[in-house]
Amino acid sequence: MTDALSRMMATRDWILLDGATGTNLFNMGLQSGDAPEIWNEEHPDRIRALYKGAVDAGSDLFLTNSFGANASRLKLHDAQGRTRALNRIAAEIGRDVADKSGRTVIVAGSVGPTGDIFEPMGTMTHALAVEIFHEQAEGLKEGGADVLWLETISAPEEYRAAAEGFARAGMPWCGTMSFDTAGRTMMGVTSAAMVEMVEALPNPPLAFGANCGTGASDLLRTILGFAAQGSERAVIAKGNAGIPKYHDGHIHYDGTPPLMADYAVLARDSGAKLIGGCCGTMPEHLVAMRAALETRPVGPRPTLDQITDALGPFTSASDGTGDDTAPKRERRRKS
Repeated sequence: MTDALSRMMATRDWILLDGATGTNLFNMGLQSGDAPEIWNEEHPDRIRALYKGAVDAGSDLFLTNSFGANASRLKLHDAQGRTRALNRIAAEIGRDVADKSGRTVIVAGSVGPTGDIFEPMGTMTHALAVEIFHEQAEGLKEGGADVLWLETISAPEEYRAAAEGFARAGMPWCGTMSFDTAGRTMMGVTSAAMVEMVEALPNPPLAFGANCGTGASDLLRTILGFAAQGSERAVIAKGNAGIPKYHDGHIHYDGTPPLMADYAVLARDSGAKLIGGCCGTMPEHLVAMRAALETRPVGPRPTLDQITDALGPFTSASDGTGDDTAPKRERRRKS
């Protein structure tokens, strides 16, 4: 194992990821409808502050501001010709922040969906998607990213295309999907189906898992679904800070730092090794999450009731399997 993330995973029981990108950037002045990736060129000081906020809060890994920096998404802003440069700059800023941190911090190149639907339902082809992901991967690689980080994917076709594009760039990668539709992704993928897909890839990720979605409770139910499949691959949990609520013209997430601390420990005990927050997760949440992971002992795999008692109810009755039964839960094996 020669890449930085593999080395870290080999010596750590858990790794703290970062929090929200969009929520933090909106707090810095980003306007709805703007492309946050263009800030890499226009406001590099703010992107540096975003990264440094996560590092100072204790994150071992943070994502670059490049989620929508693919040619298909940037075309909406007439910026598709700047794809490689925007990704390179996102990673360069991150590399500098990580190298100045005084400890080992992983720079993960964020890669989001293309925004297009694949054939035959839509117009996106596998070959074009591979090219799009490859171009983004090369930009992040040039900028010094340690690993590529695919996130918020719904379609298995897109996940496979990204894996192929990343292989062309010769980069290690991780990949999460968003289970936001009654325990499934928008395109119907279940937790069990994702494990099966990941293990069949010719270029599998270092770690896989779930991000975003609905509430933290739902995400942990998906993590239990992964664990029930018995995969030995590291699992990622990156849940939202509570439930989004509209108030005074803005979206707010109701997850407090103590709630996210409970979430982090439950994620670890559910089988996740890489644990962070998604929408609404701020540096103060990360501080509480790290403190909890460092001080609370590892417990048995939680039950669904224990998860909802700590984090609130599920937003759907189903976990996506179709039979509304709980995922298999066994006690964690001590390594």
